Amino acid sequence: VIDATSLGWGTRVKGFVACFAIGCLCSLLGSCLLWVPKKGLMLFAVFYTLGNIASIGSTLFLMGPMKQLKRMFEPTRLIATVVMLLCLILTLCSAFWWRKEGLALLFCILQFFALAWYSISFIPFARDAVKKCVSVCLT
Repeated sequence: VIDATSLGWGTRVKGFVACFAIGCLCSLLGSCLLWVPKKGLMLFAVFYTLGNIASIGSTLFLMGPMKQLKRMFEPTRLIATVVMLLCLILTLCSAFWWRKEGLALLFCILQFFALAWYSISFIPFARDAVKKCVSVCLT
């Protein structure tokens, strides 16, 4: 992945698709494991978080690691990136160290919204459209 800029376009696309598919599979597996008695919520939190990490990692193949990191921490994405990364970490902390299932679920939900907000920041004017839709729905 470090040498992603030296990879050919076909290899980059294959790496992206593979990583993204693994991310989706982990998230789906986590959703299925949610219903396992006693350990289900913890398994869901772990697999959902790993799925999101793999999905984010898939874009490294398309842009290259340094360009991706630079774009992640641009002023327009800084808050979304920090919230997303913080939620990823807090989900795992609440599942493993604090053993608070409700908190893990809350952080998974926040992960979803932070990742969605981060993702749409790459689409021109998408954030403005979402803000307008939400304001129309709330009024």
